[in-house]
Amino acid sequence: MKKFILLVFLGSIPTFLFATQFITIGTGGVTGTYYPTGGKICKFVNKAKEKTNIRCSIESTGGSVFNVKAIKSGELDFAIVQSDIVYQASKGIGKFKGEEFPKLRSVLAIYPESFTLVTRKDANINGITDIKGKRINIGNLGSGTEATALALFKTLNIETSDLSYVGNLKSSAMPDALRDNKLDGYFYMVGHPTANIKDASNSTDTIIVPITGAKVDKFVKEHPYFTKTDIPGGIYRGNPKEIPTFAVKAVLVANSTMSDKAVYTVVKQIMENFNEFKKAHLALTPITKKSFLEGLSAPLHTGAKKYFKEIGLIK
Repeated sequence: MKKFILLVFLGSIPTFLFATQFITIGTGGVTGTYYPTGGKICKFVNKAKEKTNIRCSIESTGGSVFNVKAIKSGELDFAIVQSDIVYQASKGIGKFKGEEFPKLRSVLAIYPESFTLVTRKDANINGITDIKGKRINIGNLGSGTEATALALFKTLNIETSDLSYVGNLKSSAMPDALRDNKLDGYFYMVGHPTANIKDASNSTDTIIVPITGAKVDKFVKEHPYFTKTDIPGGIYRGNPKEIPTFAVKAVLVANSTMSDKAVYTVVKQIMENFNEFKKAHLALTPITKKSFLEGLSAPLHTGAKKYFKEIGLIK
């Protein structure tokens, strides 16, 4: 009898004696798109924790550049990062010159992010070069927004010294700074629509400025991770027409040393809850299961590759 009880006890070992693996996903500012997207991923992973023994949490961070460095140092396990920043880190160029991170791996591409310039209407900024002499927030330190803005400035022959004020406010602080007339405008690489720009346009008369011109075309052509796009019209007060600009992909990344099991689990839970995942944010509306593999600028992690092969999305 005692032996029988012992066998029953041993049969329950997998549910409480196997070590739980804790994973953290780095996102961005709480009013951006990364934060709710990461939260939804963790919700799916945690829903399956009884089977996988993996628990997930999210962390609000400074953005893409910070996230890559935190993945490299082991501070974060997964992170959402702009595809241009992924490319630079993988190659050791741009913001990562001399700091190549060859072990950076793509898990999946999530949604497109548009490079956006939000301005006060009374600042009279009608084109990208009109920012000269203005008070502009170029993105918080360590963000992909800042890195993209500075790269674009080089092509446009704009120096930060050409601005009357160069801001590095966090995304959550930008709408209030615009409303309080502490800024004339701010850049933001983000999926649309976003609560951040809705807050700004609802409290201030704003213009979302087209980012166009021959030099912008040259900039996009020279960087394979950029693509031309339009911000939809009518989603922000005072901006009824489509606004042309360029975009990157928001990509979920990890270190190549992250366990295949953890990466496989994350991808599987996103895919098995795909319709609910799309509800995390309106920016995810146009995504498809195939688009998860489009716009990747670092090799696919072996754990992700295993799952995508199983469901037939890759051979």
